[in-house]
Amino acid sequence: MESRRLPVPDGLDGSRVDAALAKMLGFSRTFAAEVAEAGGVQLDGVAVGKSDRVHGGAWLDVEWRPKEEPRVVPVAVPDLGIAYQDDHMVVVDKPAGVAAHPSIGWEGPTVLGALAAAGVRVATSGASERQGVVHRLDVGTSGLMVVAKTEHAYTVLKRAFKERTVDKIYHAVVQGHPDPLVGTIDAPIGRHPSHSWKFAVTPDGKDSITHYETIEAFPGASLLEIHLETGRTHQIRVHMAAHRHPCVGDPLYGADPTLSARLGLTRQWLHAHELSFAHPATGDWVTFTSDYPADLAHALAVLRGE
Repeated sequence: MESRRLPVPDGLDGSRVDAALAKMLGFSRTFAAEVAEAGGVQLDGVAVGKSDRVHGGAWLDVEWRPKEEPRVVPVAVPDLGIAYQDDHMVVVDKPAGVAAHPSIGWEGPTVLGALAAAGVRVATSGASERQGVVHRLDVGTSGLMVVAKTEHAYTVLKRAFKERTVDKIYHAVVQGHPDPLVGTIDAPIGRHPSHSWKFAVTPDGKDSITHYETIEAFPGASLLEIHLETGRTHQIRVHMAAHRHPCVGDPLYGADPTLSARLGLTRQWLHAHELSFAHPATGDWVTFTSDYPADLAHALAVLRGE
């Protein structure tokens, strides 16, 4: 076990316990929440939970059992496609059920593990468990993701995503029919106030902008093309749910389970369909596209048949 005793800075007055621990000790918010829920945090001698609030000048006593750092384990993923590869980068077509990189608590396959198993060497920039990764897709989201193979490519691509010069186009099937049929959702996203695994539209969240356009309408559902201006965790899922049109097959954000079952979906209908950016070595504008995987294509066929 490890332990620390430290005062709460005035600048964190009023912060949630998990948020304060993350800032003060460098924990992830998820791990900080786990420590608090396990009874490992006391504020001025009183045990507190993850959503309790700290106040400046109080003393935090924290006790935790360190977790083993996640590491890349080479494991082949037969369904992982390579949309493009050269000496500078590799564009993968990620299936659902595969994480971008290892993380604490995830024991399934990863993009980096699949690339390692295939003998693809990636950049060493970034944290050890996410080297070469310049952006991510949710485990349950399929589609295109680029990984840097050189340090130069990592720097250039990382900057491009940060400066929003990458064109990211997703396709999503959502419940209902958005009104208007074409629009923009501009609402800040942050951690959900009561669920550590969820995100939500919150007043103090990070700026998040989603542009959508209806491609096709069905009874009770719509196929949308979505352009992300920002790239927050769960952004499309959060914004569409806040707009009262959750992604079909996404129970975490309020999808109807009966509709999901009828369409044979076990994950959200969300696919990273197109990715465009300036090539990190040549500067040429490149575009890659990905077809719908079998489960999403089947659900769409059922909707069209109705």
